[in-house]
Amino acid sequence: MEFTINHDRGQESIEAKARWFQSLTMDERMEMFCNFTDLALSINLNLKDKNCAQPIKGRIQVLSKT
Repeated sequence: MEFTINHDRGQESIEAKARWFQSLTMDERMEMFCNFTDLALSINLNLKDKNCAQPIKGRIQVLSKT
């Protein structure tokens, strides 16, 4: 992962950010995911206790072994 500083507004677009993220290896993507998770939890530790996700009926089927 190469860190650079740039003041170009073009690199702030969603498309540019998507291209940057797609250029990362899977290991680098997971590292960024962990960093984002750590950042969010450092701001609000109660995030891990919230059950905010709601299933969308008919969109996703969750299978479980009973």
